[in-house]
Amino acid sequence: MTKTTPTPEPAGDAAVGLAGFFAKFTVLRGAMRELWLTFLIKILVIAAYGVTNLTLVLWFTSGLGFGDEKALALVSAWSLTMSVFTVLVGSLTDALGLRLTFFWGVGISIAARAVMVLSTAKWLALAGGLFPLAIGEALTGPVLVAAVRHYANTKQRSISFSIIYMMMNVGFLLSHFIFDWVREHFGESGHWSLPALGLKLTTYQVLFLVSLGFQCIIWPLLYLLREGTQATDKGVEITPREHRHVDKNLFTAFRLTVKDTVKDTSRLFAGLLRQNGFYRLLAFLILVSFLKLIYRQMDYVYPKYGIRMLGTGAPIGHVLALNDIFVILLLPIIGALTQRFSAYAMVIVGGAIAAASVFFLALPTAWFVPAANSFFGQWFGHRYLGLSGNINPIYIMSAIFFVMYSFGEAFYSPRVYEYAAAIAPKGQEASYSALSYIPFLLAKMLTGFSGILLVTYCPETGVRRPEIMWLIIGLTACIAPVGLLVLGRVIRLREAGRDD
Repeated sequence: MTKTTPTPEPAGDAAVGLAGFFAKFTVLRGAMRELWLTFLIKILVIAAYGVTNLTLVLWFTSGLGFGDEKALALVSAWSLTMSVFTVLVGSLTDALGLRLTFFWGVGISIAARAVMVLSTAKWLALAGGLFPLAIGEALTGPVLVAAVRHYANTKQRSISFSIIYMMMNVGFLLSHFIFDWVREHFGESGHWSLPALGLKLTTYQVLFLVSLGFQCIIWPLLYLLREGTQATDKGVEITPREHRHVDKNLFTAFRLTVKDTVKDTSRLFAGLLRQNGFYRLLAFLILVSFLKLIYRQMDYVYPKYGIRMLGTGAPIGHVLALNDIFVILLLPIIGALTQRFSAYAMVIVGGAIAAASVFFLALPTAWFVPAANSFFGQWFGHRYLGLSGNINPIYIMSAIFFVMYSFGEAFYSPRVYEYAAAIAPKGQEASYSALSYIPFLLAKMLTGFSGILLVTYCPETGVRRPEIMWLIIGLTACIAPVGLLVLGRVIRLREAGRDD
C-alpha cells in the first residue's frame, strides 16, 4: 500500500529582479526531512573522505616507506577499487534500498578507518584498512546521489543537486583546514602520545582518527531516515519495504535474503546493459572523465608539487581550500540562475571554463611577479596564507587556477549527477547515479600516469619543469568540452521534466 502525503506547492519564479532570484530557492519549502538529512550526511561523509584522501600519499611515503611512483600507484589502485565498487553497487542499492545500504557503507568505513588508525603493519593497514575502506566509501557515494533524486521532486531537483554539491565542498573545506592545522600542530613527522591507551600516533594517523570521528557521527543520523519514502510532484509517497522470509529462523532468513539480493542485483544490472540509454550515458561520462582528471591532480599531485616548489610546511590545504570556498559561494547563485538550462548544456559551458583554468599553471612564473608584489598578492600571501617575506608567484598562479576552475566546476559538476539521475528509468535511480561515478573511475585509472608526470617534470630532486606537466594535463582536459559539443546529437538523452 502506498500512502501519499500532500506537499505544499513551491513558490514560483515569476517574480522579476532580486525577488525572482530568491524565489528560485523557495522550491525547497516543505522539502522532506530526509533531503535535509542527506545534505548534512554529505558534509560528514566528504569531510572524512577528504582528510583521508589528502593524507594517503604522504602516509604511504612517510609512514609506510613507499616511493612516489609506488605511493601513487597504491592510491590509484585504492581509488580504482572504490570506483569499480561504486559503479557496481548501484544495482545493489536499488535492490537493498537506500537506508540499508547506508548502514552497511558507514559500518564498513568505521571499521576500516579504525584499522588504519591503530595498525603499524603494512599488510594489515592495506588489507584490513585501506581496501575495505574503498568498499565502505563505494556503498555511500551513489546512495547519496540517488537519495537526492528520491527525496526531491522535479521542481526541487536542480537546486537540490547544486546544494548537495555545495555540501560536498563544505566537507572538503573542513578537511583542508583540518589537514593544515594537524600538520602545523604536530609537525610533518610528529607524534601524539596517549599513555592511558598505550598509543603513540603519527601525524598522519591523527588525521585518520579525525576522519574516523566524522564517520562515527553519521551512524545515529541514519536512524532518522524513513524507509521507503520518496518525493513526487504530487506529494511524499511512503512505500513500506517488503520483509521476506519472516517465518524463517535468523540464519535461514539471512541466507535467503542474501540470495534474493544477489538475484535482484543481477537482474537489475543485466537490464541496465540492455538499455540503449546506458551506452549513450556511458559515452557522456567517458568524456566528462577528462575533466575529473583535473580534480584528481588537486588531491594527489598538487600537494607534492606545492611542497616541492614552495617548500616544506607550505600551506597547501589553504590553497586547496580556495576551490571549496568559491564553489560554496558560487553554487547557490549559479544553480538558481541556470535552473532553466539543461544539465547537458551546463556541463559543456562549465567544462570549457574548467579545462582552460589549468593552463595558468603552465605559464612562466615571471609573468606573475607583479601580481605577487601587488596589494592583492601581499594580502593573499600574508593575511590569508600566513606567509612572511616575499610571496612566491606560484601562489598567485595557483589562486587564479583554483578560482577559475571553481567557476567551471560550479557550472558543470553538479549537473553531471543531475543528468544521470534525470534520465534514469523509475526504479533504477541508484544504478544510473552510480554510473555518474564513472568519470572518477576513469580519472583515477590515470593517477598512475600522473605519478609518471610528477617524477618526470617535478621530481623530488633534480631539474623541474612543472609547466610541461600542467600543459599536458590541460590539453587532456580539453577533450571533454570539445567532445561533448561535437557528439551532442549522438549521445545526448532527454532529461525528465525538461522539453529541451
